[in-house]
Amino acid sequence: MFNYNPLECLPSSAELPDSDDTPVDNELQILIPNLLLAILAAIWQNRDDWFFGINMGVYYTPNKGAIVPDGFLSLGVERFVGENGRSSYVLWEEEGIPPILALEVVSQTYNGEYEQKKIDYAELGILYYVIYAPTRLRRKRQRLEVYRLINGEYILQPGDKIWMPEIGLGIGREQGTYQGRTREWLFWYDENGNRYQTPEEQLQNLLARLQQQGIDPNTLIF
Repeated sequence: MFNYNPLECLPSSAELPDSDDTPVDNELQILIPNLLLAILAAIWQNRDDWFFGINMGVYYTPNKGAIVPDGFLSLGVERFVGENGRSSYVLWEEEGIPPILALEVVSQTYNGEYEQKKIDYAELGILYYVIYAPTRLRRKRQRLEVYRLINGEYILQPGDKIWMPEIGLGIGREQGTYQGRTREWLFWYDENGNRYQTPEEQLQNLLARLQQQGIDPNTLIF
């Protein structure tokens, strides 16, 4: 008897478009999720059960096009897939695991972050939806809004630093330095509200400790 496996008939990530080909119109749309990824790579360096995608297509059904968040986090999946990594995030190749968090950075061109994307991400089952408006603020909107999916509806979570127990991290905004630029960024926080440092800040602290110990950092090879 022929055993039919419908999964074998679905397109693979290599056959699907890897983005919606929509160019970003603000470099912060790339820098902000890249900073979150850089911090995760440091604090979760010994974990292989997570993936953070940036401007990558997320496919959850073969009958619809990809959803492309500015950033998203998935837990319980392989961090590294193959030599070249993922071209897209395809649910039927990820054991049906959707992202647990999606991030949208509001740019100069409004793109439905507060309406249609809420519907899309809720349909996908993304637990946390984060909207950050770094350069402008829409009327009656907070600069940072974190929503939690409750009974199929996104509920705005109160506070400036939102703890997400299912992820084991909080998210919030404050001043910091990344790639030589000091401004307000999004950061991950621990349960006590302490923010995790940027790679530059970690290096600066290391150099300061070495100097306190009488060690000239210029004599060291990193």
